[in-house]
Formats: sequence, C-alpha cells, structure tokens
Amino acid sequence: MPNASGPNPAGSNPVESNPAGPNPAGPGRLAVGEPAPPFTLPDADGAPVSLSDYLGWRVIVYCYPAALTPGCTTQADDFRDSLPELAEAGYAVVGISPDQPAKLAAFRDAERLSFPLLSDPNRTVLTSYGAYGEKQSYGKTVVGVIRSTFVVDQRGILERAMYGVKAAGHVAKLRRELGV
Repeated sequence: MPNASGPNPAGSNPVESNPAGPNPAGPGRLAVGEPAPPFTLPDADGAPVSLSDYLGWRVIVYCYPAALTPGCTTQADDFRDSLPELAEAGYAVVGISPDQPAKLAAFRDAERLSFPLLSDPNRTVLTSYGAYGEKQSYGKTVVGVIRSTFVVDQRGILERAMYGVKAAGHVAKLRRELGV
C-alpha cells in the first residue's frame, strides 16, 4: 500500500505522453506506452515495496546513483519539497538506488524524506529500467547508475521515460512538464 501521505488517485489529472515521443532505441531503454517492469524491493526499513502497490495511482520512479552524495541529495530534497504539490496532483514518488537499506535509512533521516527509498544492490531493477549501464562521467565512459526518471500511470504503463537527467533543476522541469 502506498505511503499514507501519498496522493488520492481520484484527484489525479490526465497527463499526455512524453511530448518528445518514445526514447530513441537503445539497449535496455524503456519507451513511453509500454508496461513498467514490475519490482519488489526492500525500503529503508527492510519492508518490501512493489510497483503493484501503486496500481490505481500515478507514481514517479526515480533512479539515482548513491544516497548521501551532493547531487543525489539535491534531487531527493527537490522531490521532498515538491511532494505536497505532486501528491495534490495525484503522484506518489519512489526512489531506487543500489544502496543498502541502512544507508537509505540514514539518508531518509538526514534529509527528512517522507517517500520510499528502495534498495537494489544487485542492480536488477535498475538494469530492467535501463538505468544501469555505460554512461559518461567527467569525460570517461564508466558503468554505473544512469540518473533516470519514469512516470508510471495508474495501470502500470510508462507515461514518461527520461534518461541521463541532471540532479539540479530536474524536479522543477518535471513539474512543468506534468503541469504541477
């Protein structure tokens, strides 16, 4: 069941598909209009959270490299600060990283985050979302978490799939695109 402070699905507004269209073809990249890959992962307290818990809700699933780092803290704080407006518009927020639950709990507590942070240490879910693989970092090709955001509708279908997003300013841009 979604967090009690989550949105009321009856109050959700329709959202258009990603205006840029489906993502360019690429290995493991998801496209708008396809089902979001199902998952069940432990949260910061070790309790299982599933995407299916959010059926009937719109959910923003964001994937980030590491808790308690500057960029990831900026992004998480922006989601935290936007949560009342997102909830009012019918959106829940879930973050996924490869961090262990204990580190996620420290991150949640330090930043006063009220949305679920999920642990994917084997990177299975991150990979299924196309959010783990080769990326550019400081001019080098490395393998790691690709900062990505997905908007999943009430039926579990992707409304948006955004890869390689910037930590700073991303939540504000997403809110503009969603009309929130």
